[in-house]
Amino acid sequence: MAIPTDLDTRLRRDATAAALEEAGYPTSLKTLATLASRRGGPKFRKYGRYPIYRRGDALAWAEAKCGPVVTSTAELDAAHQHDQAQATG
Repeated sequence: MAIPTDLDTRLRRDATAAALEEAGYPTSLKTLATLASRRGGPKFRKYGRYPIYRRGDALAWAEAKCGPVVTSTAELDAAHQHDQAQATG
């Protein structure tokens, strides 16, 4: 399946999962379906009975789920400790 590159393209759930996978964000069709019913997934609209996702919204959601860019696991641990300290402090 050819995934469109236009960020405004509307995709059904299976194509959204494929577009995220192609962009390097492993996300299954089932995960998107679960998140749609429990919240926490990318924004979507209904077109009749079909959920449709804007490609740009799905990519933005996936990018927001990523952690910080680091050069080592020690740096990642330090970033997590910093985040936890800010959350409690």
